[in-house]
Amino acid sequence: MKLKTLILTLCCFAALGCAKPDPSQQLLKTKTCKQCDLNGASLKAAQLSGADLSETRLNGADLSSADLTNANLSGAFFDSANLSNANLSNANLSQAGLAAANLSGANLSGANLSSAFLRGAELKGTNLNNINLQDADLSGAKVDPAVLKAAKANLKGAILPDGSVQQ
Repeated sequence: MKLKTLILTLCCFAALGCAKPDPSQQLLKTKTCKQCDLNGASLKAAQLSGADLSETRLNGADLSSADLTNANLSGAFFDSANLSNANLSNANLSQAGLAAANLSGANLSGANLSSAFLRGAELKGTNLNNINLQDADLSGAKVDPAVLKAAKANLKGAILPDGSVQQ
């Protein structure tokens, strides 16, 4: 009886496509993937404007040139992810982990990065206009301090690349 059940189950998966859907395909289709495991996913140039990826793991993922405008990325992990040239304008990245992430050339204008962890992140050539970096950790981040100052960013309580804390 157990063998018969096993065979029927395998037939269902093979013939009817009952396999669990790939989370990255689900994301592209529905623009929602809360708490998903997308570590190492290839989402280059993905159209994810307004997507909800809160608390999703995207460590090492390729999101270069992706459109994440107005996306909810709060509490998500992007450690060592490639977000170069991505559009993250007005995105919610509060409490996001972006350690050693490549954000070069990205558009972060108006984004909320409060309490985000950006230790060692690459931010050269990134649009930082009007972003919220309150209580964010930018230790060792590669960013020009003059650009941060000119960007009118909220840096209250932020740990700056040189290790100093903004008052």
